[in-house]
Amino acid sequence: MKLHNPNFSALLCSTFLHIILLFTLTLLCLKPATSSVTPTNETDRLALLKFKESIDYDPYRILSSWNDSFHFCNWHGITCGRRHQRVTTLELQGHNLRGTIPPYIGNLTFLRAIDLGNNSFYGEIPKEVGQLFRLRELILINNTLGGEIPTNLSNCSELRLISVWNNKLIGKIPMELGSLTKLTFLRVAKNNFIGGIPSFLGNLSLLVFFSASFNDLEGNIPESIGRLKSMSIFLVGANKLNGMVPSSLYNISSITFLVLTQNQLSGTLPENIGHTLPNLQWFTIGDNKFFGSIPSSLCNASKLQKLVINYNSFVGSVPTNLGYLQDLEILHLGENKLGRDLNFLTSLRNCSKMNMLSFVENRFEGVLPSSIANLSTQLTGLYLGRNKISGTIHVALQNLINLIVLGMDENLFTGMIPTCFGKFQKMQGLYLNGNKLSGKIPSSIGNLTQLAELFLSENNFEGSIPPSIGTCQSLQKLDVSQNYLSGVIPQQVFQIFSLSLLLNLSHNSFSGKLPVEVDSLKNINSLDVSKNNFSGEIPTTIGNCLNLVYLGLQGNSFNGTIPSSMASLKSLEHLDVSRNNLSGLIPKGLEKLSFFKYLNISFNNIEGEVPTEGIFKNVNMISVIGNNKLCGGIPQLQLPTCHKVMKSRKSLASRLTIIIVCVITSILLVSTFLVLYWRKKSKKKPSSIVPNIDLLPTISYKMLHQATNGFSLNNLIGSGSFGVVYKGVLEQDERLVAIKVLNLQNKDASKSFMAECNVLRNVRHRNLIKILTCCSSINYIGDDFKALVFEFMTNGSLEMWLHPMKDSDNQSKNLSLLQRLIIAIDVAFALNYLHNHCEQKIIHCDLKPSNILLDSDMIAHVSDFGLSRLLTTLNGSSQKCASTIGLKGSIGYAAPEYGMGGEASTEGDVYSYGVLVLEMFTGRRPTDDMFKDGLNLHKFVQMSLPKRLIQVVDPMLLPREVEEMEVATATMMATKEDDNDNEIVEEANNTEDFRHIDVDMQKYLLSILNIGILCSLESPKERINMEEVIKELQLIKSTFVGLGIRRGRPSRAQCLSDHVSAHASVDFIDACETLCNELLKSMKIAKKFNEELKFANLEKDELVVRLDESNKKNEFLRNQISSQDEKMKSLEQELVESKAKIENLTSTKPAIDNRSVSISF
Repeated sequence: MKLHNPNFSALLCSTFLHIILLFTLTLLCLKPATSSVTPTNETDRLALLKFKESIDYDPYRILSSWNDSFHFCNWHGITCGRRHQRVTTLELQGHNLRGTIPPYIGNLTFLRAIDLGNNSFYGEIPKEVGQLFRLRELILINNTLGGEIPTNLSNCSELRLISVWNNKLIGKIPMELGSLTKLTFLRVAKNNFIGGIPSFLGNLSLLVFFSASFNDLEGNIPESIGRLKSMSIFLVGANKLNGMVPSSLYNISSITFLVLTQNQLSGTLPENIGHTLPNLQWFTIGDNKFFGSIPSSLCNASKLQKLVINYNSFVGSVPTNLGYLQDLEILHLGENKLGRDLNFLTSLRNCSKMNMLSFVENRFEGVLPSSIANLSTQLTGLYLGRNKISGTIHVALQNLINLIVLGMDENLFTGMIPTCFGKFQKMQGLYLNGNKLSGKIPSSIGNLTQLAELFLSENNFEGSIPPSIGTCQSLQKLDVSQNYLSGVIPQQVFQIFSLSLLLNLSHNSFSGKLPVEVDSLKNINSLDVSKNNFSGEIPTTIGNCLNLVYLGLQGNSFNGTIPSSMASLKSLEHLDVSRNNLSGLIPKGLEKLSFFKYLNISFNNIEGEVPTEGIFKNVNMISVIGNNKLCGGIPQLQLPTCHKVMKSRKSLASRLTIIIVCVITSILLVSTFLVLYWRKKSKKKPSSIVPNIDLLPTISYKMLHQATNGFSLNNLIGSGSFGVVYKGVLEQDERLVAIKVLNLQNKDASKSFMAECNVLRNVRHRNLIKILTCCSSINYIGDDFKALVFEFMTNGSLEMWLHPMKDSDNQSKNLSLLQRLIIAIDVAFALNYLHNHCEQKIIHCDLKPSNILLDSDMIAHVSDFGLSRLLTTLNGSSQKCASTIGLKGSIGYAAPEYGMGGEASTEGDVYSYGVLVLEMFTGRRPTDDMFKDGLNLHKFVQMSLPKRLIQVVDPMLLPREVEEMEVATATMMATKEDDNDNEIVEEANNTEDFRHIDVDMQKYLLSILNIGILCSLESPKERINMEEVIKELQLIKSTFVGLGIRRGRPSRAQCLSDHVSAHASVDFIDACETLCNELLKSMKIAKKFNEELKFANLEKDELVVRLDESNKKNEFLRNQISSQDEKMKSLEQELVESKAKIENLTSTKPAIDNRSVSISF
């Protein structure tokens, strides 16, 4: 019989199960963590590649990383989600990319942010963007996008930010955007939007920022705006808004920036505005139709920094509590009906941050309080002209040591100019004209070395001009007319080489001779020394002042003849030498001055025949009375007929002329015969490396190789089908040059090179690029090498200035209206020379901005760098046209007849010039994406004029066009220079209301654009020629520049204070939009920081959770192990007891067995 113990078996099984469980738990704890990687999303990758394909210009190779060598999440500008590996951010701002936004962008369905700002994207915003339902930010600022805003953006319900500033978008602001209830930032400024400010804005309860400046919005500001209780920035300046501002807008206490400048808004300001808008920082409402008084409650808006209310109809006194605004920086009260006391100035001493104060053209009167000296020492501009302020000029003004502009013109000030004014070391504009000041002009004025404009006219000054004025080497305008000054003009006046716009000494008692050094003022535009006591002869050197437009010499005692050198003054429009003692004949050359408008030689002793050509054909333009020995002329002058003696002299002169011409012709014929014989003989000689290059001095290949550092790519400045252009420095004279290396793979390039040398050798004109030398040699590898060397133009091409690349040096430099006009005239002179004044007619054929180069003085030179081609000189046409540069031209600039196989012609150049003019003044390239389906730049401008002038003109001109009226003859403004990324919100005028543009300015712009239209007519026969163009443009320029300086008294257009008044509002909008740029940048930085912080917090939370879970697991495992340990100990104890029992059972087994047997038997 076997022993069987069931308890023991169960005990062993339990022990083994516990051991297995413990081992399993141990393995689970030691098992490494594994993760699954989300596979690459092919849809996103393909969409990005399609985006790359749509980019046709990538100057910095930003997208070079977009290839299969990298995962698309690592491509430049791409951010992906960490979990799903889908594209969440597309950020390519500021890389000068040019191209379109493809519809494939709609496939990036995980996108949360798009930033393509500060590039050159064109075309329309694809409607597929509306598929991006996760999108939160859409930033497309500073591109050339057109079309309308897609209405299906309303599908992007997560949108917080939309910024499309500075594009060419059209239509209305879509009503559908009213459903974007999470929108906080909406910026549509500087486009071509029409309609009104949408009322749906009132539904966007989270909206903080709204900017719609510089559009064509009209109508009222909707009442619903008052519901935006979170609104902080509201910018709608430079539109056509009218009516009264809704009272609800004044009740949004969160507003910090309120800009309504340059509209037609009217009404009064609420009395409690300072209480309802306590957070107001900028309040600019200039150039509207507001009236009433200035609320005294404004002092409660204690954060106010800029208060601009100029060009309105405010009346009454200025509140005397404005001094409580301790953060106030700019206070502009000009051009209103405010007055009469000046008590408010006393309180302003507390405004320690103020840098500009203007109350010009109001009704203030009385003595200027001495407290004005207590104004902030940070003050740079103080404008109080055109009031009735009296008394002496306070010496205490010297405390304002940082003044740049001081305008005190047209008041009733008396006494002397304080000598302490010499302490104004930063002064650039000083306007004391139109007062009752007396005494001598202080010599301390010479301490103002940065002075650009000095107006002292219409006072009672005596003595002479202090010689110390010669130290003012920045002076551009000096007007001391209508005083009692005497003596000789100090030589130092003619050593101020910067004096280029105006020198007016008229209506004084100056004596002596007009110095021959007058020609030192080579760039002077207007010179008036009339009504003085000058004597002696008019210096012949005056003919060297080639930029003279206005010359007034009347009312003196000049004798001698009218210098024949005056015929050299090609820009002259006004010449008055009347009431002197001049004699002799009228210089013949005067009749050839094509821009002459007025000539007065009356009351002298001039004799001889009056010409009948040029200005002498118009009796209304000339005055010759009081010269009893004059004869001839047009019948309307009613002068006696010239004597026969004069005719016989003329006949003799004619005969002599004929004889001389015959002799010269004979000499030329003999010379031609000799040249032909020499050429025929030279053909028999073997050709050399440099045939016929006696035309120009030559230079070796080695020298050009050294000059360009081995033709380094760093020196490359242009390329095209003809070859390449390098910048270099010639060692012999360290001269900076441009070197055009020809592409000799063209079979006719060598002959073209010879023809080009022959032609350009004989071309000499101020506005044509000058060829210095040439090279026809062998390079270091034995190949033929040909190059032309030109002057280097330091200011680059016109293309760079009209269409500057972002982040370039030119980005912050914009050509003014006057500069563009002068460049257009320069180019016209160059073409006129090529067409009409060369020995053989030259047709350019490739005129465009990149072929117009600007030297250090911004003088334009026509060239053919970069893209032009050279025409072979083998065919018959080249015998008629010695050289044709850039045959057939470039797309957009080439005449339409060229596309139909027409021959190159001067009319074709005129067409290109017309397109160039339209591009210069509209800012639009003829290849702009908007020009399609038969619409071109010519038709666009023609259809828009005259009513839509403002929509056509380059917006960069609009904030400056009145400045040209006031500054072209006057000034430099003391304003902060804009950053490269500044938003320039220019003045927007509607299609019928031109009140923001001077009437004359409107006429000038229309005239310039009409010239462009006439030049670019489709029919070649209908186009005007370049001589007509020059005449018209010179007329515009002279009227533009010379306005207000014809009678000696400076007009309003000459005063810097007017310039500030006219444009302060625009500048403030500009500055406000600039601040918005910074705000947007800050928001982006903050957003990134918040996202990173949020992600870090999430990671932290996740780690905490994991750590907590791990701790709990560890605790659980520790408990399990502890429990198992207890069980093991219990099992071990049970095993020990079991063993003892077994041993005990084993030792007692025999006795049991015997006992059993015994019983059994």
